[in-house]
Amino acid sequence: MTTTEFQVTGMTCAHCEMSIREEVGQVPNVTGIEVSAHTGKLVVTSSGQVVDAAVLAAVDEAGYSAVRA
Repeated sequence: MTTTEFQVTGMTCAHCEMSIREEVGQVPNVTGIEVSAHTGKLVVTSSGQVVDAAVLAAVDEAGYSAVRA
């Protein structure tokens, strides 16, 4: 298992968290997602290799921006 943390900007509520969770959940090999609007953190757990660009693109698709922390 691999855990990667990202800093997300633009999240303000539970709906924001849900949108990001739905998009990132579609990235191959992602097995766990923790996202907090309060801290601006996204923590992705994966069972195999997950390309950061795929996670960042998923966050962008949800309408937010992120960088690897």
